[in-house]
Amino acid sequence: MDDIAKRRDGRATVMAGRWFPVWRRAAEADSVAPDEYPGWWQSMALGGQHLLAMTGSNVLGPLLMGFDPNVAILCSGLGTLLFFLVTGGRVPSYLGSSFSFITLTVAITGYVGHGPNPDIGLACGGIFAAGVVYALIGMIVMFTGYGWIERLMPPSVTGAIGAAIGLNLAPVATRGLGQGDAGTACGLFALLCMVGFAVYGGALVRRLSILLALVISSIVYVIVANGFGLAPPVDFTGIARTPLFGMPHFAAPRFSAQAMMIFAPVAIVLVAENLGHLKAIGAMTGTSLSPLAGRAFLGDGLATMLAAALGGTGVTTYVENIGVMAISRVYSTLVFAIAGLFAVLLGFSPLFGALLHAIPEAVVSGLALGLFGLIAATMVRIWIDHRVDFSQPATLFPVGVALIAGAGNFTLHLGGITLGGIVTASLSAIILNQVLHPRAGKEATS
Repeated sequence: MDDIAKRRDGRATVMAGRWFPVWRRAAEADSVAPDEYPGWWQSMALGGQHLLAMTGSNVLGPLLMGFDPNVAILCSGLGTLLFFLVTGGRVPSYLGSSFSFITLTVAITGYVGHGPNPDIGLACGGIFAAGVVYALIGMIVMFTGYGWIERLMPPSVTGAIGAAIGLNLAPVATRGLGQGDAGTACGLFALLCMVGFAVYGGALVRRLSILLALVISSIVYVIVANGFGLAPPVDFTGIARTPLFGMPHFAAPRFSAQAMMIFAPVAIVLVAENLGHLKAIGAMTGTSLSPLAGRAFLGDGLATMLAAALGGTGVTTYVENIGVMAISRVYSTLVFAIAGLFAVLLGFSPLFGALLHAIPEAVVSGLALGLFGLIAATMVRIWIDHRVDFSQPATLFPVGVALIAGAGNFTLHLGGITLGGIVTASLSAIILNQVLHPRAGKEATS
């Protein structure tokens, strides 16, 4: 990606002092830098592709928490546009539903795993608090610099936190797969479809592997359940009565001190996710985005607050972005603004939401099983890319403890504050790394 770096360096002086870059038409088709665009028709097509690539995960998260998928899609679009404004259009990223809130939401609301969550407001109040903390961290980084964040969360730590998230979510996926009946078979079929498309499909099929597996396995489930009566049938009556266009079902947050204290520490996890995203994009474009970490944290925090205020899930950067950009080699931030606009339009289709609600629980769980495993496994790449030295006990212990704390959902009750497994895993990795590496930071800068 040296060609992108050179073009950006050549315009560095011109861009100095500007909040937004001046996007220019890409001079070559091989790669497109963040401050370029490939032409408007191509940009619109690529924006649609990004939205489709994110749809599977972006819908799966709300379904697992019992949130309205329409509101979640709408909030992801609004959040992406807000992130675009705050970062000055310099960080290519789409904000989708964060999986870091799933276990806490299920626990605090008592969600049974299927259908609307009856206590969305309580979860939204907690998510809003996490967004506030996240935004405050972003403001601090903007004024103090990003060096201390990189020292606090070197690659070994960010990788461990990401892997712990995937392991912590494992029971959420396995619970809905059943005990070995026809529904279980359909869920495992969904998993195999996703894996097959991702491994053996062409470039476009790989990017849409989750969405394609979702559609095909849902059709198979309907045949098995509604046709042969081997599993609980899918109810289509709600779909028939739902209009194509209409307002989403917004929900107001309900602020509870206990819920806010439980959710607020998740901001630490979101910081680690965002930092890893910036590192990955910087590696692909050849230009470090770390100086923009403060803006990125602030934008993501404000977007999470906005989503919670409307009854949506918290939002975060998505790994699917990385895959789409790696294949297309188009990093234009305008493409993500277009994807955000498309998501806003899709959020105003109740029929789309009704179709999503009709997706069988076994299918959702089968896809979740693969997706959560992928989250854990892809963190290994961070360790490999940054040559993390696992021969040192000082590295092994923070990573190992974090993985076990996350997988076992190690929960602490400190007064009125409850720290769930993802948070305790994150704190374990960060604190142990600082204790065992007195000169922490070498790993981050190497």
